[in-house]
Amino acid sequence: MRAQEITFLKLVQGEKQFQVPLYQRTYSWTRKQLERLWDDLIDLTEQQLEGGSPASHFLGSVVLAPGQLQAGGVQRWLVVDGQQRLTTLMLAFAALRDHIRDSAAEGSVRIADRIHRQYLVNEFLEGDEHFRLLPTQADRASFGACISNSPRSGGADNIGASYRFFRGVLASGQDQYGEEWTASVEVVLRDLLSIVEITAERGDNVYRIFESINNTGVGLSQSDLLRNYVFMLLPGRGERVYAQLWLPMQQQLGPKNLELLVWLDLVVRGESKTKQTDIYRVQQQRLEPLAGNEEALEKEVGELARRAELLRRILDPGLEPHDELRRALRHLADWGGRIHYPIALHLLDLVDSGRAEAGEAAEALSYVEGFLVRRMLCQASTQSLNRLFMSMPGDMESDRSPAEAVQRYLLGRRRGWPTDAEVAEGIRSKPFYWNGQAQQRAYVLRRLEESYGSMEPVDFDKARLTVEHVLPQRPAQAWLDILAEDADDGQTPQDLHDLLVHTLGNLTLSAENSKLSNHPFERKQQILEASSLRMNQEIAATRRWGRKEILKRAGNLAARAISLWPGPQGEQRVDSEEWSGWADLRAALIAMPAGTWTTYGDIAELIGSHPVPVGNFLATKSGVHGAYRVLTAAGRVSGSFRWSKDEHGGSPLSLLHAEGVPFDASGKARSSHRLTAEDLASLLGKEVPETETSSDSSNAAATNMTIDARGTRFTELLRANRPDAAEAILAFLRAWEGLAPGCHLDYGKATETSCFLMLRKKSSSRAAAIWPFTLYPVFGTVEVVFQYMRSRPPFDDSGLRQDFMSRLNAIPGIELAEAKLELRPSFPLEVLANRPEELLGVMSWFVQQVTAHEPSEEQEKFSL
Repeated sequence: MRAQEITFLKLVQGEKQFQVPLYQRTYSWTRKQLERLWDDLIDLTEQQLEGGSPASHFLGSVVLAPGQLQAGGVQRWLVVDGQQRLTTLMLAFAALRDHIRDSAAEGSVRIADRIHRQYLVNEFLEGDEHFRLLPTQADRASFGACISNSPRSGGADNIGASYRFFRGVLASGQDQYGEEWTASVEVVLRDLLSIVEITAERGDNVYRIFESINNTGVGLSQSDLLRNYVFMLLPGRGERVYAQLWLPMQQQLGPKNLELLVWLDLVVRGESKTKQTDIYRVQQQRLEPLAGNEEALEKEVGELARRAELLRRILDPGLEPHDELRRALRHLADWGGRIHYPIALHLLDLVDSGRAEAGEAAEALSYVEGFLVRRMLCQASTQSLNRLFMSMPGDMESDRSPAEAVQRYLLGRRRGWPTDAEVAEGIRSKPFYWNGQAQQRAYVLRRLEESYGSMEPVDFDKARLTVEHVLPQRPAQAWLDILAEDADDGQTPQDLHDLLVHTLGNLTLSAENSKLSNHPFERKQQILEASSLRMNQEIAATRRWGRKEILKRAGNLAARAISLWPGPQGEQRVDSEEWSGWADLRAALIAMPAGTWTTYGDIAELIGSHPVPVGNFLATKSGVHGAYRVLTAAGRVSGSFRWSKDEHGGSPLSLLHAEGVPFDASGKARSSHRLTAEDLASLLGKEVPETETSSDSSNAAATNMTIDARGTRFTELLRANRPDAAEAILAFLRAWEGLAPGCHLDYGKATETSCFLMLRKKSSSRAAAIWPFTLYPVFGTVEVVFQYMRSRPPFDDSGLRQDFMSRLNAIPGIELAEAKLELRPSFPLEVLANRPEELLGVMSWFVQQVTAHEPSEEQEKFSL
């Protein structure tokens, strides 16, 4: 075998084709891996835009074996290893090509055509030989659609999701960086991603090579490598330095936090672009000049140990002695995440060395918290925030006080620190329940409650509080009657409900979630009045709960939020700036898989607007990708829809037909292919809360009692709401429990007690489970949880999920859209009652797939 380091351009240029062997799995990269790659690409692109000469980024290796010479002299190469990154790069170039073609830039068609011919296809060949990369059989149709830019490109499998991801981030980058953006991205993709090409000789056993590459042992961590290197350079002082400095630091932090420290040490020294995978290499380069000087190396270890003490105060703010600084660190720790670690370590460094007062550092951290919370309240994108905070220690003005330096840095161009007016509007209209992470949503509500200054404050560490919707997510008729009084002309009560239900004005904290349920407001008032939380007592004192009351409370909470979390003083959004919600609209339409549609109301709910301005925007703005996918609530093309230009061929109806959206004879799109606001939020990577199960409780006795009580409540709800089908559905559930070892039922903790068909996986030490269905007794649906299967083997394979969907769709009464393969489509609950034997047959197949992919006892022992 031979190896050489090359660029993507050099890898693919010439008449050749890369074929993925059938023994390899389908394309499996998810948003997590794509975002990690994209962060690296953005760093290189920014350096390129600034006129620098960025070093190449090592992407990994590609192992190739020569295949047969094809007709026309095209050399075929088998991709023994590296198909995931190679496929990803091809999809990135396909998305770049289509992004450029859809733009209004001069010469865009010519540039897009060049990219297509140069990287993606063998221009003069046809059929399978036309494509530079030929994936496994299961991926070929989806991959071919993306490379050919057919109407079906960007489907619901992992291939389509990756293509849509790149379309989205490219559009976002264009908005942020301007016209030169796409050219810089192409340079980075083509020339600045370093790939090690390893070529096997003809006749080598390629499967054995693949097997050996993918069965490696556990490697050393970056901190392990650094420790070994440092103490290799300390032959005389090593034992003492290890015992007095390194070992205590290692024991106090633990392996993961020690590696975090070594990375943060580089960041605060100005090495802000260092990836955690490059820690050892960069630290080694920094320490190499000190080889032979054991005194200097001991000082370096001592400095690292000193910073370890500072990091411990960030991880556990209770260790911080200064009251104000401890409170600021506690707030950020409760907010969650590690994004603030670099600036927090830098500020503690300044205090520890006497270059700043603790009060100044606390004020600086309050600006950091204000920046993060305000952006979350306004639904601002989190893209690039990690890089922003990593660069802060080295880029802040050093001749100012820490608080002023942090404030001025966060006020910089394109930083996006929301103003008071933007915060008030965000709280009033944005779906807060889908913003940020669960911990952050609870934190915001907790801080708002604490702002009331109660004489008997709640102990939030002991209280089991969850986020509660006052206006329920699934309202009974009594609630809709209230909303009917408030609805605008042409607006249904359900439309108004969807715009209000997830906004902050309608949310509170409660330990009585199951009691509150979707009861009428009068019953909720009685429960909330007994609450210890002032915000709940305030809601209970309100006469009714409709639009006016929710918006009034939103205004009151906005005033408290503006006071709690500092913002840019005197800064106002420039009138010419486009409202941020329109960027969210564009991103949502790009994220939609081919073969789906949505409504003006769903878009309005997602971005915090109203259907009318959404319609006006789409009718007047040119170049909005997928505008024709937005239909009326009835699933029809709006009578007022017009193309802003002639850049699209055909009618919206014909385009949707070509993408795979089915219509009935009257021109109404099938509802099974509709994406709700919640679906769109999921596709954009927002944390849409899933229904909780009781599997995670650490108290087994309490868990069993809770499960029994919830099981009883589920049965009561089922019999009350589905009286004709209830007994047959319960019989089906009992049959599931007897289907195989590990099959059991679990029940949700939300207001409508749902039922989960769970399958416990024997090989997991955490008793992790996979489940195919969630049943909702009031709403009357069976949810097929493809969205969660995506991260649970073996159904993280999109081909297996497609097979599961096909088997379900063969049963009369079930119609799941293939375009929803990464979401949670549903079918009527009555199908369980009407077709139990057929469904149990599919469930048996599901169990067999999971069981077949479980490791044997011998494999488990070996892995341990």
